[in-house]
Amino acid sequence: MGTFDAIGIASTGLTVHRKWLDAVSDNLANANNATSTDGAAFQARYVVATSMDYGEPAGVQVAGIELGDAEGRLVHEPTHPLADEEGYVRYPDVDMASQMTQLIMAQRGYQASAAVVDRARESYQSALQIGRN
Repeated sequence: MGTFDAIGIASTGLTVHRKWLDAVSDNLANANNATSTDGAAFQARYVVATSMDYGEPAGVQVAGIELGDAEGRLVHEPTHPLADEEGYVRYPDVDMASQMTQLIMAQRGYQASAAVVDRARESYQSALQIGRN
């Protein structure tokens, strides 16, 4: 393991958690967007992460984004302006409780990766100070 590998590995975690936070915030922002029944509902975004076990340094990366169901869920709202002749509108199939849990996990992961970067930086600075004395 190289001298600055801890920062490199933690930075890959920061990137993945930032993309996860972006996906969750997009899902939450669009959770109540209604569409007509002849259109597709907003598709939730889910980040797929994978380990980078090749080369140096190791870490994680975003392998892709999976999309939720475009079918969504039908809700009977006859007074909604987008309602069809039977009174239904289509909403995304986004579970707010699940998304809030995902948000907390992504925030904590981001905070942990940022803490690793801070600790590694402090350790490297301390090592430099020892070398100066």
